[in-house]
Amino acid sequence: MYGLITRLTAHPGRRDELALLLTDPAVKKHGCHSYIVAHDLTDAETLWVTEVWVDQPTHQSWSRDLRASGAWRAVYGLMAKMDESILTRPLGGIGF
Repeated sequence: MYGLITRLTAHPGRRDELALLLTDPAVKKHGCHSYIVAHDLTDAETLWVTEVWVDQPTHQSWSRDLRASGAWRAVYGLMAKMDESILTRPLGGIGF
């Protein structure tokens, strides 16, 4: 298993729009076990994205395909900042 936790900062007033695009069910995430987008309760512009993938190459392939296709151009336009991801090794839990 391969996991990431990433802090995204939206442009002022655009956080909910960014969250809506990130949770678009039309964007297929083959090999993804969990993809959770959450509001930061202390910063009105910040979202946290927690992901669990079957493995790192699957995640990298998905990310590469998104960039190449331009499918997330609108997402990138709403982000003011994307912090470095914290990499994790998921062990299990509810909803896994």
